[in-house]
Amino acid sequence: MSTGDPALVELIRCEISNHGPVSFAWFMEQVLYHPEHGYYSSDRATIGRRGDYFTNVSVGPVFGELLAAQFAEIWERIGKIDNFLIVEQGAHHGEFARDVLESLQQRFPELFSALRYQIVEPFSALQDRQAQMLQHFRDRVDWQGSLEEIEPFFGVHFSNELLDSMPVHLLVSTGAGWQEKCVSLDGDEFAFVRQPIAEPKLKELAANAPRLPPGHEIEVSLAALDWTEKVAAKLQRGFVLVVDYGFSRDDFYDPQLKTGTLQARARHRRLASPFDNVGNADITVHVNWTNLAEHAGQCGLQVVAFTDQHHFLTGIISKSPALLEKADPKRKRELQALLHPEMLGRTFQVLALTKDVDPAVSLAGFKFARNLRAALGL
Repeated sequence: MSTGDPALVELIRCEISNHGPVSFAWFMEQVLYHPEHGYYSSDRATIGRRGDYFTNVSVGPVFGELLAAQFAEIWERIGKIDNFLIVEQGAHHGEFARDVLESLQQRFPELFSALRYQIVEPFSALQDRQAQMLQHFRDRVDWQGSLEEIEPFFGVHFSNELLDSMPVHLLVSTGAGWQEKCVSLDGDEFAFVRQPIAEPKLKELAANAPRLPPGHEIEVSLAALDWTEKVAAKLQRGFVLVVDYGFSRDDFYDPQLKTGTLQARARHRRLASPFDNVGNADITVHVNWTNLAEHAGQCGLQVVAFTDQHHFLTGIISKSPALLEKADPKRKRELQALLHPEMLGRTFQVLALTKDVDPAVSLAGFKFARNLRAALGL
């Protein structure tokens, strides 16, 4: 049954009634990012124990402190430049930026004095929240509404759980090829229908996908590929660090994933359908790391490292053991949540991309990473 924000549900119904079935990517875009009614854009998204889901940042400040040490190493590796920029997307309420800036100010004052922090945030409600969170650092932080508005920069682009919430097209195998699952109406209720693939880029990707048994479903994020192109165009020299959860391409075609990775969540509970609680629940998919890495290479970025979060954070700690000095019980619990394989340590992965950086340059976070090509199936 189609439930949720009445205005948003009616808006989507009208679009389908007037113009026919819509792609799931368009549906997901409205549900999460409609300027007035979207789950994220309206600031209805709640994170943490009392929210809809956990993320690294909601565990506590340790995640930001560890990444601050990694950013400091990146700054050293590219020559301690004076115009170093950290660009963050998916900043939510700004807790990560606060944790990073506080740690840099205390532990890496030389970098802090050379730093600008820029948040890409298209929605005013979230910009306001972030500005309140970062009042103490207003001389260091500014905002842009989109990647296109950012000036070409030297430094690092960082995101945590950004790509998993980008709109996706849904494809279903016919055995001999692929069709697209679109959103239509069954009476007043949303329902899936199959249609021929119309989008040229989507059609091209489907043509290159392997043949799978009828009914096998996959998600394709054209938005993530477009995002990669935009980041590559803006980064002049430095790193892109992507933290998210996903699979290699081969795993997406595993028979056990026949129904794909799409899920809707509210109050830490998986909903039966993405049509439940529309506008009040999160919709996510796993990242296809192989597709993302290959496209990054085509855009002029070099794919340099990939590992799970457990090994990534352990590598940072191995180089900066002072971060764990005098760890109180609360801090130890935060670290356990971030590192433990049965908590967030294996749930999340980290991909590193570079531009105009010596290939021999390595980062502490990838000290314990396994072979890149094997991990990504390249």
